Amino acid sequence: MPIYDYKAFDQKGKSKKGIIEAESEASARNKLRASGKYPVKVKENLSHSGKAGRTTTARPFAFERVKSEEIHIFTRQLATLTGAGIPLVSALSSLLSQTVNPALKKVLAQIKDSVNEGNSLTNSLARHPKLFSNIYINMVRAGEASGSLDIVLEKLADFGEKQRTLQGRLKAALVYPVFMAVIGSGILFVLITYIVPNITKVFTDMERTLPLPTRLLIQLSDFLRGYWWLVLLLLVAVVFSFRLFIQKTRGRRIWDLVKLKMPVIGVVTQKIILARFGSTLASLLSSSVPLVTSMQIVQSIVNNTLVAEVIEEAIEQIRKGKSMATALGSSPWFPPIFVQMISVGEQSGNLEPMLNKISEAYEREVDMAIMGMTSLIEPIMIAAMGAAVGFVVLSILLPIFEMNQMVG
Repeated sequence: MPIYDYKAFDQKGKSKKGIIEAESEASARNKLRASGKYPVKVKENLSHSGKAGRTTTARPFAFERVKSEEIHIFTRQLATLTGAGIPLVSALSSLLSQTVNPALKKVLAQIKDSVNEGNSLTNSLARHPKLFSNIYINMVRAGEASGSLDIVLEKLADFGEKQRTLQGRLKAALVYPVFMAVIGSGILFVLITYIVPNITKVFTDMERTLPLPTRLLIQLSDFLRGYWWLVLLLLVAVVFSFRLFIQKTRGRRIWDLVKLKMPVIGVVTQKIILARFGSTLASLLSSSVPLVTSMQIVQSIVNNTLVAEVIEEAIEQIRKGKSMATALGSSPWFPPIFVQMISVGEQSGNLEPMLNKISEAYEREVDMAIMGMTSLIEPIMIAAMGAAVGFVVLSILLPIFEMNQMVG
């Protein structure tokens, strides 16, 4: 549906500017009048509306995007306003007037108009799957059905911020090793392609048999100087081929297995999955989402095909009347302590608090595992860089030692 920029006066004579979604300019003017505004200027915003007759409700426009933290902030603010007793349409209008991001502003305008037309907030949010995930939609649906929308929105904001913090920790831990790898590789490339040739030229002019390491270094230097573009092309081809490989079902399954089996990284990956499983399932169950539906949502966000298959089998067993602990107990990806805590939660009737405890425990373990992984990566990288530089130095010094022996 097209988006229109408008300029209007309210009932107090104050000038107002904003955007509104409508089928036509006349419809936009009627909507403004119905809301107590007197339109002065209404013009279609082509950058927001997309091509004529085409709806762009599920997709922000080019070069602008909505960040996850903006969604978290919106969710918390909406929870605060609805919790204070402000009607939903008024709360959305208030948030719309305060929003700076044009992409988010467009989406909020569409959500507000949809709710104002009598649609539920759940259905209005579901029109934007790029911004609002399945877990978000299902929790809002449960909140609307139970009359506790403000509480559910608050939980959603907490859940989103917790997930973002967990991802941020992992990214922050990898920044330093990746930075060191890039800088180190750049230094080695300059050393081998520009500095080494000037030094080894003296050895080649002597027309003597050089030591094997020196010959290898000269050949490597000549190759990189003449075919560096080929190396770069091969790297791009490898990355592209890898991405195509993991997009296929079999390739994705193999890659997910590798991630779980890799030394050090596999442990971190498994703990992240378990933490996400616990926190997501707890949030859904506490929002009155049925267990099977909650498990299906969790299955879609674990981001690992092997674990997703285990959850799918568990859902079938739960439907047959088995407990969650029994359904997950046979999987190697859910450790015994995890299954035991779920069993205790089911038997005591406190499954949601137990899942929260599991999530918190694994988040702490993820922090410790990330610290251990980082402390292990750094010395490995230093040793690798030292070995590479040592090879270059040794290759240069060996001919010099041989010349000294001849002179002596």
